[in-house]
Amino acid sequence: MTQTAAKPQIETAVPPVIEVLPSQEVPFEEIRERQAKLLRLLWDFRRLLFRAAAIGLLASTLVAFLIPKSFTSTTQLMPPDTQSSSGLAMMAAMAAKVGGGLGSVAGDLLGVKSSGALFIGVLRSQTAEDRLIQQFDLRRVYGMRLVVDARTRLDENTSISEDRKSGIVTISVTDHSPQRAAALASAYVDQLNSLVSELSTSSAHRERVFLEERLKVAKQDLDYASNQLAQFSSKNNTLDIQQEGKAMLDAAGTIAGEMIAAQSQLEGLRQIYTDNNSRVRSLNARVAELRRQLEKLGGTQGNGATGTSASTDQPGDPSTAKAGGGLPYPTIKSLPLLGAKYADFYRRAKIQETVYELLTEQYELAKVQEAKETPSVKVLDRAKIPEKKSFPPRLVIMVLGTFLAFAVPVVWVLGSARWEETDPQDPRKVLLHEVAGAVRARIPWAHSNGASPNGAGADAGAAGRTTGGAEEDFLRDSDLKDK
Repeated sequence: MTQTAAKPQIETAVPPVIEVLPSQEVPFEEIRERQAKLLRLLWDFRRLLFRAAAIGLLASTLVAFLIPKSFTSTTQLMPPDTQSSSGLAMMAAMAAKVGGGLGSVAGDLLGVKSSGALFIGVLRSQTAEDRLIQQFDLRRVYGMRLVVDARTRLDENTSISEDRKSGIVTISVTDHSPQRAAALASAYVDQLNSLVSELSTSSAHRERVFLEERLKVAKQDLDYASNQLAQFSSKNNTLDIQQEGKAMLDAAGTIAGEMIAAQSQLEGLRQIYTDNNSRVRSLNARVAELRRQLEKLGGTQGNGATGTSASTDQPGDPSTAKAGGGLPYPTIKSLPLLGAKYADFYRRAKIQETVYELLTEQYELAKVQEAKETPSVKVLDRAKIPEKKSFPPRLVIMVLGTFLAFAVPVVWVLGSARWEETDPQDPRKVLLHEVAGAVRARIPWAHSNGASPNGAGADAGAAGRTTGGAEEDFLRDSDLKDK
């Protein structure tokens, strides 16, 4: 038994036939008649239209001249040089050099913004705006009591933008005073320089801050060491131990030589004369004086008040060897101890002086490096006092005011004519009459002669208005026919 498979029949959908109705063409003559009728209607109300246009011109002129003038001062900043060696800055620079929108998209994906965007953010910050408000007393100028309101007004009067292609930042400030507008635009640049320097987070900035603090400590240590050296030198009458020691040894040698010569001469005179001889006594006194001076220089002379020897002084206190007999210089005996103490104080002062000099040199280098790494603001066009006002556009206001004052009565005349031509039985006209009646019923002062909307007075008034309107239409049609 064989089975035959029946082939499926493909049903073809027949699209519905859309009957295109012939469009009703309006005859050209009828169009011309309508246009002529509208133009004649406007010509009949030409006095009203001209009067409205004149009133609009006067009103717009008055408004245009009553609006206070505003002046706009503009300054342009060059894009900063990207000298930072960090990876993000390099990626930002590479992304900025890519042409078209690909560079900005790459920079946004990397999370890196250009320095121009950073500058705009700094200029829009509350810190910069508050400083400008305080500098120019803008609360009094804008008539604002709160700083927040003055900041909002300043933000509205300031336009800051960046050209995505060239990177030039444009700052425009609008104010009623041209001098204040130019001063505000220049002050924005000054505040930008100040804030960028204060908020710099580069390595050179951190190094400069560290060196600045370290310099303060080094200066205090240097002053303390120098003060100790000066007090020690003043207390012990020491200026230069080496030179003083050499001079004292030379003086001691000279005095010793003179004393030996005097003693030799004295011995020779004693062999000839007695001790009562004047020459012997004089030479003996000279030898005693030379021996006393030599003992003073050596520090071995006894104190005149106590009779004790200076050699019994404590060796650890160099001040006891100071001028044993009232001398203005230290003794030879105290020179080693004074030299050790003086060398210690001098070494400390010299070390602190060297440290201070090195830190000062590094501090100056860090300042130079910070200035290189800090994005500097380069002014392309400085803010100048504007010569022409930027607002209001008086001619535009006068033209627009006159046009609106002329267009409103034109629309009113054409709309009234269209309304009169509409069939009274038109549902739209009937609906509008019902809405108007409901509104009049809700507004008492809208009724004529104070009649109630539900009373006979309202019906009579409506009838009178209908009759009056019909009479006006009739007279208008008669005038048109006569013309």
